[in-house]
Amino acid sequence: MKKDFINIDKEILGGTPVFSGTRVPIQTLFDHLEKGITVDDFLEDFPSVSKEQAIQTLQFAEEILTSEKYSFIYETAA
Repeated sequence: MKKDFINIDKEILGGTPVFSGTRVPIQTLFDHLEKGITVDDFLEDFPSVSKEQAIQTLQFAEEILTSEKYSFIYETAA
């Protein structure tokens, strides 16, 4: 899976990870899901984000969280 659906650039929101081609922070998707808002409703709220970008982001999170190296990733981030 290509990781080109996320952009990190210090000139865009101070380096906050955003969906490529937008100024929508990745965190916004997770905030919506945490509140029980569906992906489709998130996409309606942020039409500059494609469904493919949202799905790729969720798949990337799954990849990280189900990786055999999860404990290393977790300890590095903590």
